[in-house]
Amino acid sequence: MRIAVIGGGPGGLYFAYLWKRRHPEAQIDLFEQNAAGATFGFGVVFSDQALEFLRADDPDTVDAIAPRMERWNNITLNLRGQSVEIDGVGFSSIGRLELLTILQARAHAAGVVPRYETPVQSPDQLRGYDLIVAADGLNSLVRRGFEGDFGFSVSYSTNKFAWYGTSKTFATLSQTFVATELGTFNAHHYRYSPAMSTFLVECDRATWQAYGFADKSVEESQAVCERVFAATLDGHKLVSNKSVWRNFPWVWNEHWSHRNMVLIGDALHSAHFSIGSGTRLAIEDAIALAKALEAEADIPKGLARYERERKPIVKKLVTAARTSAAWYETFGEHMKLDPMDFAHSYITRSGRIDDARLRAMSPQFMARYEASKQAGARHGA
Repeated sequence: MRIAVIGGGPGGLYFAYLWKRRHPEAQIDLFEQNAAGATFGFGVVFSDQALEFLRADDPDTVDAIAPRMERWNNITLNLRGQSVEIDGVGFSSIGRLELLTILQARAHAAGVVPRYETPVQSPDQLRGYDLIVAADGLNSLVRRGFEGDFGFSVSYSTNKFAWYGTSKTFATLSQTFVATELGTFNAHHYRYSPAMSTFLVECDRATWQAYGFADKSVEESQAVCERVFAATLDGHKLVSNKSVWRNFPWVWNEHWSHRNMVLIGDALHSAHFSIGSGTRLAIEDAIALAKALEAEADIPKGLARYERERKPIVKKLVTAARTSAAWYETFGEHMKLDPMDFAHSYITRSGRIDDARLRAMSPQFMARYEASKQAGARHGA
């Protein structure tokens, strides 16, 4: 089988590696328009559940990645000078470039030779391939050429965000919420190496307009964010890497394949950064696609199986991500709550966690939360 993979991000690299490892005789050509060392963003996170999913299918790759990851078991919320820790929420993080470097090495060891700095201008260039795997991101070339056939749709969250890094490292995955005279901000921040952290700044559109960010340069915007989060950064600077203000795009495709072309990762769907699942979804798509193709006698049946089995899983996660994002679009209102009520509102925001699950997952937090509610009830009486 001759397979072309477009896109050298985690999803494309992982599919190419996985298929070549299992089918050494296959021809896998991976095309990536950027250089091998070019990437957008800073760190990516995986939940403990996501890592276990990958370990069950490919323990060797997890063993290659795990020693380079930062880990923590709590989430910390910072509001009005107070911090609330929510225990039992395990995450790991790694620099996006470091993850790509590891996956590149594994793909190369399996016999894949990626073609970097090789843009594909049209799927017509790939005639002769049995299968084209489009792992080329939100602006997928393959999908753009056949949007109607894929049933493509896109909408945008109203909040604005800018993705920075910083040399300030944080003990856990943290959220800091700050009210200013012109509006409210939130920062999602976590370390992804011993010396660096991701620092993603978010605000609603009214705050973004009040600060005049539309007319500010990247450097001017960065300076404002450094002032807003001065206490959190503790003297450290923000680091920019294409750190422009964006609206989060909700990408969805009702049909996952067309002819011999199939979508995975951000080319297919997007899930809000507040649940940290974009990289996980892309890798899981690659695994699901490989398994579906192996389970069927021909490519059309394999692609149909991939969509049939994978789509309900992705829909469930994307629905939770939309609910989570809706909470963030009104986080300024939630900030008026007592810190413990605020933390409870935060951790239950996606609808996937109720109080019963919280008692099992985060017993220390729930003990403090329920004690605070009882104390409030006594005070009210």
